[in-house]
Amino acid sequence: MKIHALDTGLFKLDGGAMFGVVPKSMWQKLNPPDAHNMCTWAMRCLLVEDGPRLLLIDNGIGDKQDEKFRGHFYLHGEATLENSLRQLGYTSADVTDVLLTHLHFDHCGGSVVRRADGQLATAFANATYWSNQAHWGWATHPNPREKASFLRENILPIQESGQLRFIDPALGVPAELPQLRDIVFADGHTEKMMVPVLQYKGRTLAYMADLLPSVGHLPLPYMMSYDMRPLVTMAEKEALLQRAAQENWVLLLEHDATHEACTVEVTEKGVRLKETLKISDL
Repeated sequence: MKIHALDTGLFKLDGGAMFGVVPKSMWQKLNPPDAHNMCTWAMRCLLVEDGPRLLLIDNGIGDKQDEKFRGHFYLHGEATLENSLRQLGYTSADVTDVLLTHLHFDHCGGSVVRRADGQLATAFANATYWSNQAHWGWATHPNPREKASFLRENILPIQESGQLRFIDPALGVPAELPQLRDIVFADGHTEKMMVPVLQYKGRTLAYMADLLPSVGHLPLPYMMSYDMRPLVTMAEKEALLQRAAQENWVLLLEHDATHEACTVEVTEKGVRLKETLKISDL
């Protein structure tokens, strides 16, 4: 098995929204904002090669949204999902499985493309798309606070294609995804977000999605205002970070614009950064 970080471009979000109740005077030390208080974030996906199977975890924001939408998030950078795949010798047609940690637009927008005739179609025609029933229901019947993050054009075409399958939390990892050792289900950020856990070269890796967007979010109070249940996020993050520190896990970071991955350790201030590393160096 071999894993790769796939860059899909950069975007900006308000620094205050990304760090919640933490004062700007504290979070800006690691995440300096621009003149509009916006910080730059990655949309880093994970590609897992395993024999004939090619598993893609998340797929960025995509490119089918109009300029007004794109302008809200200051999309920039040269990387695209298709180009990142091509650099590894693959195309979207080679992907056999797409695991969506959750259905917020910056994690699943690349799932669906707009064809030349204006119709929507799945971007990975030969892949099975994996979500879970609870989160799918949450996303397709969203609450008013989270509704803007769930775009119907990113979600419904997947189900209409017949390529969608659900993972049952009670049954654990499906046999069709042997690349994964475990899936941690988290309910603080959104309902039943999935944090995939892999065993790779003798180490345990966890793709943290929005449970830990960046190394700047390691202290427990450093949480996003986007979280639906912030106290639940705090408890979930603490439990996973404690385990990661004790077992020397590598935490793969989806949104950190500088660092692809990190390890953590227990200090007198709680769990803190031990080292940063690149996924290609594992």
